[in-house]
Amino acid sequence: MKKYLNLEFEKNLVIKEDLLRIASTSLPWHEFRDQIILVTGGGGFLAAYLIKSILAANLLYDLNCRVVCVVRRNASVEKRLASCINLPEFSIIEHDISLPLPANFPRVDIIIHAASQASPKYYGTDPVGTLSANTMGTLYLLQHAVTSKAQRFLFFSSGEVYGIPLNSDQFVSESDYGSLDPMNVRSCYAESKRMGETMCVSWAHQYGLHTSVVRPFHTYGPGMALDDGRVFADFVSDVVALKNIIVKSDGMAKRPFCYIADAITAFLTVLFRGGKAEAYNVGNPEAETTIRDLATTLTSLFPERNLKTQFEVPIASNSYLKSSIMRSCPSINKINGLNWKPTTSIEDGFRRTILSFE
Repeated sequence: MKKYLNLEFEKNLVIKEDLLRIASTSLPWHEFRDQIILVTGGGGFLAAYLIKSILAANLLYDLNCRVVCVVRRNASVEKRLASCINLPEFSIIEHDISLPLPANFPRVDIIIHAASQASPKYYGTDPVGTLSANTMGTLYLLQHAVTSKAQRFLFFSSGEVYGIPLNSDQFVSESDYGSLDPMNVRSCYAESKRMGETMCVSWAHQYGLHTSVVRPFHTYGPGMALDDGRVFADFVSDVVALKNIIVKSDGMAKRPFCYIADAITAFLTVLFRGGKAEAYNVGNPEAETTIRDLATTLTSLFPERNLKTQFEVPIASNSYLKSSIMRSCPSINKINGLNWKPTTSIEDGFRRTILSFE
């Protein structure tokens, strides 16, 4: 283990610290030994960090595992996973996961399906592309898991499957479901995630496949796209650019923010320890705040920059379809039972995020 403590493949110091922290977590890493692990959506924020974490553990514990990354476009991997491209235990397949898998698709032991257009800016411009990866992509991968006799299948769902909570004053548990209008184009994301979950349960029931589901809530950190349209990404972008933060709403919506290193350990915890055909919330209810207060927190992290928070009347957009949910905060009691809990505060997490971009 000492041989690889510097993790030379990762140059960003903040990310390197995160990877060492994740790989040092008490998880049954030995179960990755000699395994072929397929991860879809490798160009995305969550999947890329997960891939780096697995590769870090592979080096630290000499696991001899391989990571196969599926991406729609190689350019996305070259941006987020440039440091991993030359590692011998890492390979890339360029393929649109919403299309049938090619005939020479490799046999794998573990499948992690994280390919999805998660930003609201795509829900209005490409709803078909948004839902296809969550439905058709899940279908093809579940079929491949059965053919490969895969040991585990982890599906990345979303906290959006809960719709508008029936009681926003309560924490949302895995069995609580609010209203979701299938005739609203924005539902292309949440409805297809719901279908993907049902498919995982169906394959577990009919074929005995060990499937598990994670439902992330508002995850942020180093490597996230600062132009993806989500408000917290806009705020980080402003602070990095030394600009005042402009809030284009009343800022009263509340969101729980989970730092990426905490989220990755949760995903891996569910992969290793999650129950068959079970879903788990992944979020940090202790880090819940209003958008208004988040903006104030970020401008105060670096007082020497003299940044301020401003409020503007929003301009209607046909492409960015904002959520009508004022509050949806997860209960994490179920995943607590797997011995996971988040530890990173909003202040520390966003400070690390901002510094990682600088």
